[in-house]
Amino acid sequence: VQLQACGGGFVQPGGSLRLSCAASGRVSNYYMAWFRQAPGKEREFVAVIKRYGDTTDYADSVKGRFTISRDNAKNTMYLQMNSLKPEDTAVYYCAADNTIIHSSRFRAEHYDNWGQGTLVTVSS
Repeated sequence: VQLQACGGGFVQPGGSLRLSCAASGRVSNYYMAWFRQAPGKEREFVAVIKRYGDTTDYADSVKGRFTISRDNAKNTMYLQMNSLKPEDTAVYYCAADNTIIHSSRFRAEHYDNWGQGTLVTVSS
């Protein structure tokens, strides 16, 4: 399955953005996740939503500010980002996999399908 991420942009601290990740095919049975990579840093986990969307998990750094969701009818995943901080600046990548086991959902290397990334810049 191919993934297309969009919605990044420039926003001031405290602002909001909504990222979207559209899949080329049916992904209701896929784990779907967001990762991000800041300049000079390794890619890190942000949020994940389980198959069929009944469970979500977040990195501690975004918990309470970001919300991951999915619309299986549209084969699309979203990341609503509120109260953005300068340290949220990064390229955000969406990922999906239908063979991943639950305990591996936070690890980037276990996802086979990746979007191209969308840049989020938070600055005053």
